[in-house]
This record gives sequence, C-alpha cells and structure tokens, in this order.
Amino acid sequence: MDTDTIQKKQVAETQKALEHTLAEFNSLHTGKASPAMVEGIVIEVSSYGSSMPLRDIAAITTPDARTIQIQPWDKTVIKDVEKALQKANLGINPVVDGALVRLNIPELSKERRQELVKVAHKHAEDGRISVRQARRNAMDALKIAEKEESLSEDDVKRVEKEIQKTTDDFVEKINEAVTHKEKELLRV
Repeated sequence: MDTDTIQKKQVAETQKALEHTLAEFNSLHTGKASPAMVEGIVIEVSSYGSSMPLRDIAAITTPDARTIQIQPWDKTVIKDVEKALQKANLGINPVVDGALVRLNIPELSKERRQELVKVAHKHAEDGRISVRQARRNAMDALKIAEKEESLSEDDVKRVEKEIQKTTDDFVEKINEAVTHKEKELLRV
C-alpha cells in the first residue's frame, strides 16, 4: 500500500468519526425543537415487517420552538412511531393527535443541562478515540509498507508527521464542536 492510499484512508476514517460525533451532538436537545433529535430513531414497522429510520417514513417539522411534529406518510404506522419514540428515551412523551404525533419539548432544568454537557463531553471523547484509532491504523499500515516496499526513512518520517497533523486537525474540530455545544446547552 502506498503512502497516498494510507493517508486517504486515514482522512476518510477521521472524517467519518467527526461526522458521527457531530450527529451525536445534534441528537442532544437544548430545549429547542429540532428534527435532528428524532430523525434517526429506528421504527419497527409491523405492517412492513422491517425497521426504518423515522425520517424515511414521516415528515418531521417544527411548527414552533418547543414542538416537533411528526406526520407519517402511511397512517397505519402511527402506533409504531409512538412506541418507538417512547422507547427512544428522549425524556419526552409523544402525543398522538389524529394523523400526527407531537413532541412538546420541556424547558431544561439547570441539572439536566449539566447532565447533557457531560453526555456531550463523552460523545466528544468517543470521537477523539475514533480519530486516534484511525491514526494508529495509518501508522501500522505505514510500518508494513515500510517493510514491504522499502520506503526511505525520510518518507516515513514525512508521512508520520502528516498523519499526526491530520489527527491534530480533526481532534481540534471535535474540541471546537464540543465547546460550541456546551455553550449552546448552558444558554438559558
């Protein structure tokens, strides 16, 4: 494997880790309604005999800052949606209103905000671990390539520095995102 391939693979892995971490941050609600809070919830659709993300079976809107409105395209799945939202452990009870499901987002208490900040920091640490794992994978691949393809010591050192720089850049992006999320969570 050549050095370009190793670096491209590392960038792809770190990008995936960053995107996953940012998606986890979006699922943390800040007292303000957001479709991102629920769109990834998997619904066991009994009439279809399969599982699907909520965004694939319903329109998700926010008519105001405190309400998420879910309107399934197939009215027969409304009970499945309600059940999945209850199991999702959002801390919000869904209200079925005819062909709609509404989630009324409560105001967050100071304690709950602090808990969510801790959760955000855990997601950030998980993201940093994934980025460092991608670095480890790249370094291992580089060592194998060095033995097999007899890369020069200068090339290996140069690529190691580039791999470390990529790691540092992505860790910094995660740190900036968690700082932003923390401010957002603590804003009353």
